[in-house]
Amino acid sequence: MARKVAIFAFNGEEMCFIHALMNALDTKDKGYDVKLIIEGSATRLVKEAEGEKKPFTALYVKAKDAGLIDCVCRACASKMGSLESAKDQELPLCDEMFGHPRMARYMDDGYEIVVV
Repeated sequence: MARKVAIFAFNGEEMCFIHALMNALDTKDKGYDVKLIIEGSATRLVKEAEGEKKPFTALYVKAKDAGLIDCVCRACASKMGSLESAKDQELPLCDEMFGHPRMARYMDDGYEIVVV
C-alpha cells in the first residue's frame, strides 16, 4: 500500500507555493498517494494562476491536471477574492470546519500531514 501524504499549502508567497506544488508532484511520481489542500493566503494564487503567466502557473496546471488538488478552503478563498475562480476551475471546496478543511479528516484516513 502506498504511503499517504496530505500537503497543506497555507503560505501565499509564490516560492512557498512553488515548493508545495513541486513536492506534491514529486511524491506522486514516487508512488505516494498525495492530496494537495490549498488554504490560507495560498488560496489567492488559485486566481493568479488563471490567465496570468506566473512562475508557478505551469506547475499549478500540472498538479491540477494530475488531480492532486483535493480541495481549496472555501472561507480563505472567499476572503482572498479567489472563490469564484476556484469554482470556475471546478476545484473542490472544503468547508467542514467553520468554513475550512479539517486536517483530522486526512489523519483519520491515514494521511501524513505536511504544512507549507
